[in-house]
Formats: sequence, structure tokens, C-alpha cells
Amino acid sequence: MENESFNILEYEKITEMLADRAGSSLGKEKARDLYPSSDFSEISEWLQETEEAVTVFAMTAPPLGGIHDIRPLLVKTGKGAVLDLAELQEVMSTLYAMRTVKRFFRDLEMEVPVLKEWAHSIEILGQLERNLSLTIDEHGNMREDASVELRRIRRELKSSQVRIKDKINNILHDAQYQKMFQDVIVTVRDERYVIPVKAEYRTHFPGLIHDQSASGSTLFIEPMAVVELNNDVKQLTLAEQQEVQRILRQLSQEISRDSEPLTANCEILRDIDFAFAKAKLARDMEAVKPLINEEGRTVLKNARHPLIPRDKVVPTSITLGKDYRMLLITGPNTGGKTVSMKTLGLMVLMAQSGCYLPVEADSEIAVYQNLYADIGDEQSIEQSLSTFSAHMTHIVRILDKVESDDLLLLDELGAGTDPEEGAALAMSILERLLEVRATTVATTHYSELKTFAYTREGIENACVEFDVETLRPTYRLLIGIPGASNAFAISQRLGLSESLILRAKQLVKADHAQFEHVINQLESEKMMYEQMNAEIRERQQRVTQLELKLQNAKSDLSKQKGEIIRKAKEKSAAMIRQTRRESEAVIKDLKEQFDDQGIRARQQAIAEARAKINEASEKARPGIMAQKGIGQKIDVKKLLPGDVIYVKKLDQKGTVIEVQGKELTVQLGSLRTKVKASGCTFLSHGEKEKPQPIVSSKKRNSQSGSFLQKTQNIGRDIDIRGMMVDEAEMTLGKFLDDAVIAGLTQVLIIHGKGTGALRKGVHAYLKRHRNVSSFQFADINEGGTGATVVALK
Repeated sequence: MENESFNILEYEKITEMLADRAGSSLGKEKARDLYPSSDFSEISEWLQETEEAVTVFAMTAPPLGGIHDIRPLLVKTGKGAVLDLAELQEVMSTLYAMRTVKRFFRDLEMEVPVLKEWAHSIEILGQLERNLSLTIDEHGNMREDASVELRRIRRELKSSQVRIKDKINNILHDAQYQKMFQDVIVTVRDERYVIPVKAEYRTHFPGLIHDQSASGSTLFIEPMAVVELNNDVKQLTLAEQQEVQRILRQLSQEISRDSEPLTANCEILRDIDFAFAKAKLARDMEAVKPLINEEGRTVLKNARHPLIPRDKVVPTSITLGKDYRMLLITGPNTGGKTVSMKTLGLMVLMAQSGCYLPVEADSEIAVYQNLYADIGDEQSIEQSLSTFSAHMTHIVRILDKVESDDLLLLDELGAGTDPEEGAALAMSILERLLEVRATTVATTHYSELKTFAYTREGIENACVEFDVETLRPTYRLLIGIPGASNAFAISQRLGLSESLILRAKQLVKADHAQFEHVINQLESEKMMYEQMNAEIRERQQRVTQLELKLQNAKSDLSKQKGEIIRKAKEKSAAMIRQTRRESEAVIKDLKEQFDDQGIRARQQAIAEARAKINEASEKARPGIMAQKGIGQKIDVKKLLPGDVIYVKKLDQKGTVIEVQGKELTVQLGSLRTKVKASGCTFLSHGEKEKPQPIVSSKKRNSQSGSFLQKTQNIGRDIDIRGMMVDEAEMTLGKFLDDAVIAGLTQVLIIHGKGTGALRKGVHAYLKRHRNVSSFQFADINEGGTGATVVALK
């Protein structure tokens, strides 16, 4: 992208706003070096980083304090330099920030994968951090116990200083020397303790002269009694400095050894700080994440120029790249044409820098490879060029480089020369850009270009609205309507005589006057249609809300109905199970009361009683699919072979083989049968299946009748309480075969608890039965350990 375009659009002000919101010099540096990308995937990654930072910042602020740019210090240590205490404190503070940032994102419960990955990559240098904290205190001074040797030296130094002070105090309070002192104080010269003595007593006071006052009346003398003690202090001070220097050198070497991970950590902290600078800018601008695309489509809704105060800026909506790739904006000066164009340019640069945009949600913006801007009327003083020449020189450079995936912003195209020639040049340039298919926004005053836009595909007129009554622009961008000059109306409002205005209108060509009239009509109609569309949208919203409310009410009623039916059927099934248990108890008593005579008659009566109970149970127990109310009513005229239907009586899905009036031939698994259409529901259309091999009518009727009889009589459960194991096995074998033929996948065997012998026998039989897939005890509401649920193959 052109750096000249950045200057024209004032992009550096955006980067400076980001830098102001960064918390460290690292983040500020990255903000000021920010350069828009043209790579779609890279821009997507930047926007994701910003989105994650915005998500975190909305809930809490990360601990980004205490971060310093220690990379120059790492370069110094790499060259063997020794860091001073202030520099070491910066390193220590940054190490602490690394640890707190890593811990913050480790404990963060939000889904922010990019930020967490960055924080996870921070390498904690615990030993270096401990060594620094044991050496430097919170005020940036070296600790007394930074090393054993330093502690010894400083202890001896303090002791020597105390002895010197005691000795000098004794001298100061000695009556023999009182009259010799200028002041009864102790001072330091050349790091040695001295006493101010009057000059006339020089020969009477034993000691070494180190300095004298400006007037010469006072001499600063080191008493002979403390010379040796001062020598000791001097030696200890030198030793202390040497030990401090040794410690600093050792720490600097440790930092140098860890320079690589420290540099990497600094770069991670820089990226995190910069991401949150973008989040802060998004919050301050009330900006949202834009949707980006590679199709050249830009739809900005109520975009606000980021450099104009929010209480003064007028939002503008811009659409490009859908039905047209070129927008021609016309209208009076100071109407907002240039601001609209600059707003678009800044939105593009900000989006391609990974920033949120001050627009409404769901705004979309294309990714452009290059952005060229020719805005302003400054003359090229260095080249002694006129306004027209300067603009044309720049446009020539642009035309040599522009491609289809670029964005051009051209202000006052063709201005600064003869109007007729300027309009012709502008049209030829726009034609070239239409051929290249570059996305272009251009502003102009030429009426000829308005007509040009109407007669070309891919270009659309637009204007900035102007209120003739108040003589003020509204700064609204109206797409689809060319702007009128309004020169006559403005001049009349400003006091130009009516006769001059009438003469001017006579001089205007009739077609031009008609064109201006058409423009005014279009503007009026557009405003009327906008109002009508707003009313229609409000009505649509109300209708949508009412439909949603009705749908929710229907859903609630359906749920309530299903729940009531389910509870009723459960209660009915429970009552039947209770009745069955009571009936079986009666049968058991009857068995015990009678002798072996009439066994066959009694068994027949018992079987009939059980059949009646099973019939009542099946009526109360709905099928699995029946409970769902599956399918739709069948229209025999529309039913075709291959369609899938649901047979209510058999509680099974089947495929239609043949339609014969109101009867259907249906394939159920491996079996085929005839059913009435009224007893079925339609599920879905399907592919036509190949008919099964034809069997004789007599055999087919026999099979169908046998199957229907079995499927009609078979139930989901069987009660074998009171039977012997051998008798139960025979009964179960027949029941399981019928259940498989009927297409059941699960049955319930009620065997009771008792001694457990019948249960064990049944389970042993089930283990070896060919059609049993698995079995287990029933739920507590179906008998618990007194019943077994069997899954069939």
C-alpha cells in the first residue's frame, strides 16, 4: 500500500491512539509500527486476537503492569556489560509481570485459545527471578544480605563509622578544643570525617587539612585520633563497592545466559499488551468486529469517522462490490463527500490492521490488496506544479499499478482545468477503472459524470444530502441518487436578485434543467420510499413476534397434551399389571384347590383368562411409534410403490409394494402383507424397490394370514409366574418366535421373585436362545428383579 495514502487518510493518528492505550513501551512500539496486511488469513488471525482481548476485557483487566522493554539490556549483557541496580530492577519487574500474566491466563475460565496459547508459551525463569529478588529490595537498593561477604563488610563498616563518631564526639565536647571550632558539627570531605576548625588555631589542633571555606576562615581538619579509623572505613567502602560490582556482574551473566527465552517472553508480552490496546480502543469507540471477505463486497452500516468526536460525527452507510464496484459521489462543497470517502479508507486500513470498526453490527468489509487515495488540492511546490498537474501526476502513477483487487479514492476527479475537458478526462479514467474492475469511490461536480454513471454498468450515483431551507448539509450519503448543485436556491437564499437568477435559469440548457428536476424528484421519492419501508419493517417485526408467540403456544399445548396422555397410559398400564397379578394369584389358588382331574380343562380356562388379560394390557400399552403420533394421513391417489408408511396395527414401518384401491401390499422386513390404507400413515417418499419373487396366491394368503394373526395377538410382555421351568421354556420359545416375526425388538418376561428357581431357569434358557441379543432385569416400575427385559436380534 502507498505510504502517501496513509498520510492522506491520517492513519498514523489511529496507531497513536493505539499506542496511548498500550500499557508498556513494548506495546506502544508495536502499535506505532502497525502496518495493514493484505493477507486474508493473517487479518482473520489479528481480528480473532482482538476479539479474544475484547471478550476478556469486558469482564476483567489482565495484570499488564510492570512490563519494561529489556531487550536493549539483553544486548548489553550479551556484550559483557554489567547492568546497574536500576536496570536489574527493570528485569526483575518484567520477570514478575511474565509470571503474573501466565498465571492469569492459566486460571482464566473463558475460551480464548490464542491468548492462552501465548501465555502458555511464556517460560518462567524462577531461579533468575529468585536471585534478583534476593539481591534487590522493593526500593531498587541492594539488600544487606545479598551475599555473606557483603553482609560482613557492611557490618564492619557500620561498626567503624560508630567508633569514628564516638571519637569525634569526644573531641567536640573536650573543653580544651571548644574555642577552636567554628561549628560543633561533623562533616565529610573526600569520604573522610572532618571537623570545621578556625584558621588561627591551625597549629594548635592536631590533624590533617582536607579543605577550607571560601573565605579561608575555616579549615576542615581530620583529627589525628580518627585517621586510622577513617582509613579502615575507606578500605571497607572500597571492599563494599567491589563486592557489589561482583554481585552485579554475576547477575548480569545469569541474565545473558537466559537472553533467548527472555527475548521470546518480551515479544509475547508485547503481543498481549497490543491486543488489549486494540480492545481498549474498541471499547472507547463503541466499535464492533467487522465481517471480512475476499469477494470485494463492502457494506458499512452507520460508519463513524474514528477521528471525529462521537457527539459531532454523522454516521454514513456505504455499499460497494455487490451490484457495482464504482461509486460516484456528487454534491455541494463542505457537504461531506470527502469525509465519507476518508471514512471508507480508514475503515479499510483499520480492518486490515485487525482493529474493530465504529460501525453497526453485521457490517462487512472486503480485503483489498492496495489502497490508493488522491484527496486534497495542495499544490506541489517542489515541482512547481498546479493543482491539476499534481493530481494528474498522482493518478498516472496509480493507473500504472492498479489491479482488480485494489481500492481507489479519487477526490474531485478532473478538477482544476477546463470543465468540458476535465469532465471528458474524468470519464475516460473511470472507463479505464471499470475495465480493470478496481473498486473506486470518486467525487465530482461535473453534471456530465452523473449522466455517465446512469449509462454504464458497474457504476452507481450517490450524493450527500443538502437541506435547501437551512442551507446546511446533513452529511448523509444517499446511494442511487446523483446530487444537485442547488446553486440557484442557495444564491436566492443568500440575497441574489430574482432577475439575475431568472436570467441564469434561461441560460442553462433545457436538458440540464430537466435533469436537475429529475434529480429533485428522485430525492423526494427516495425519502418517501424510505419512510414506507421503515413502516413495513416495523409491521414485519410485529407479525414475526406474533407468529413466534403463536408457535410457542402451540408447542406448549402439544407438550402438555403428550404429557397428559403419557401419564394416563402409564396409570392404565399400572392398573392392568396390578389386575394381572391379582388374577394370577387367583389362578394359583385354583390350581392348589383342585386335584389332577380336569387338568386340561383348567389349563384351557387359565389360558383364556391370560389371553384376555394380555389383550387388555396391549390396548393400554401404546406402541413406541404410536406414542409419537408418527406420519400423516395417506392420500391413496398420491401414494406410489417404494413409499415408506407406518402400519398402526402392527406398530411397524413398511415399504409400499403395490396400491390396489384402498388396500396396500406392504413389505415388512422379510415379510409381505396386505393392509388397509386407512390403518396406515404416510412417512416419506422413497426409491422404488424391486418386487420380491412372486409366490402363489394361496401360499401368500396363508403366510399373510398367519403373520397377521401372530402380530395381532402378540404383546410386548408375557407372564409365566406359577409355571414349571419346562413349561415356561416351551411357552417362551413360542412367544419369542412370534415376537421376532412381529418385528418386536424388545419384550418383557414377568417371572416373579419367589424362590428364584424360575428366574434362573428362564435366564439359562435365554442365554442359549438364537434370537436373544441380551437381557437384564426390568426397571423398578416394571417389576424390578421380578421381570426381565429381553433385547431381540
